[in-house]
Amino acid sequence: MNFKTISDLKDLRGKKVLLRLDLNVPIKDGVVLDDFRIKSSMPTLNYLKDAGAKVVILSHIGEEGTETLRPVADHLKIRLLPIKIDSALQDEISNMSDGDVVMLENLRQDPREVANDENFAKELAGLGDIYVNDAFSVSHRKHASIVSLPKLLPCHAGFLIQSEVTHLSSAFDPEHPFLFILGGAKFETKINLVRKFIGIADQIFIGGALANTIFKKKGYEVGVSLVDTKEMDLDFVLNNKKIILPTDVSVLDGAGHVIKPADQVLKDENILDIGTESLDQLRQMIGQSKFILWNGPLGNFERGFKSMTEDLARYIADSGIRSIVGGGDTLAAISGLGILDKFTFVSSGGGAMLDFLANGTLPGLEALKNS
Repeated sequence: MNFKTISDLKDLRGKKVLLRLDLNVPIKDGVVLDDFRIKSSMPTLNYLKDAGAKVVILSHIGEEGTETLRPVADHLKIRLLPIKIDSALQDEISNMSDGDVVMLENLRQDPREVANDENFAKELAGLGDIYVNDAFSVSHRKHASIVSLPKLLPCHAGFLIQSEVTHLSSAFDPEHPFLFILGGAKFETKINLVRKFIGIADQIFIGGALANTIFKKKGYEVGVSLVDTKEMDLDFVLNNKKIILPTDVSVLDGAGHVIKPADQVLKDENILDIGTESLDQLRQMIGQSKFILWNGPLGNFERGFKSMTEDLARYIADSGIRSIVGGGDTLAAISGLGILDKFTFVSSGGGAMLDFLANGTLPGLEALKNS
C-alpha cells in the first residue's frame, strides 16, 4: 500500500511522536497475562526511542473505557500520564528528554475517542509533532486516534503495520496448493471472507461453530449447538467442492463427551469441536499444501475443547510450510504452546485481519494513505 513509513523519517531527535499502539492485552490482578501484542510493538517503539524522539504512546484497553493501562505501563516500566489533555500535559511532554517514552491513559476513558470526535483528535494532535500508527489490530475501527488524527499531523506507519500488510497481502496471490482453514463462531463476520477466497484457495476447511451453521443448512440435526441465526445465502458454500466440512464432531450430551459422524447428532447434543477423523483429514491436507492461512479455533476452547485446535497448530508449525495464522481466539487457544515463532507470520489482528483479507484495506490504512 502507498503510505509513508517510519523508515522515511529522518531527524527525529527531540521530535514529539504520538505512537498509536494496540496494547489491549489480557490482565488479571494487575498483571499482564499475554504480552504478544506488546512484543509486536517493540521494534517500532525501540526505533523511535533510539532515534531520540520523545515518544507518547496512545492506546486503549477494554471496550467500555473503564479500565486502566497502568499494568501495561508497569510491564513496560514507563510513566503513565492522565487522559486529561491540557496545557499542563503539553508542558510535561515538551519537557521530556530525548528518547523518553510515556504512555497516555486509556483513550476510551474519553467517549470522544470511539465517537471519532474531531475536537478530541485536535487535542491529541496538540501533544505531538508527528503521528505514527502501529496499531494494526484496531485499524479497522473508525476512531479518533485512528482516522482523524492522521489528518492533522505528518503521519507514518510503523514496522508492525508494514509487516501485517506485506504478509497478509501475500494471501491474495499465494503459492498453490493453498489451504484456508477457517473456524470460530459468527458466520456473518466471515462470509465475505469465504466469498473472496473461494476463488483463490484450493481448499477451504470450515470448522468451529461456523460448520454448525452449514450443517443446519444441509438439513443435518445440530441439537443445541451454537449456530448463526442471521439469514444468509450459503448456497455458494453448500454446492462448492472446495469447501471441506468436518466428517465427525465432538459432542456433549447428558452422559458426557463422545465423537460421532457429523450427520448423526441427536436433538439433545451440543457440537463443541471437530472429531479425530476430521483432524487426521486436516493433517493430510496440510501435508499436501504449499501455503496455509488459518483464522479461528476449531472448537469451543473456553469450555475446554482445545485439543484439536492445539494439535492443528502443532501440525502446521512442524510442517515447515509457509503459514499465516491469526485471530484473537486462535492466539488465545495456542499461545501457551510455545510455537508461535514456528509459523511464517502471526497476525496481531482479529477483526482487523478478517477485514483486511476481505477488503484489502482498513480505515486506519486509508487514513495513512490519504493524509
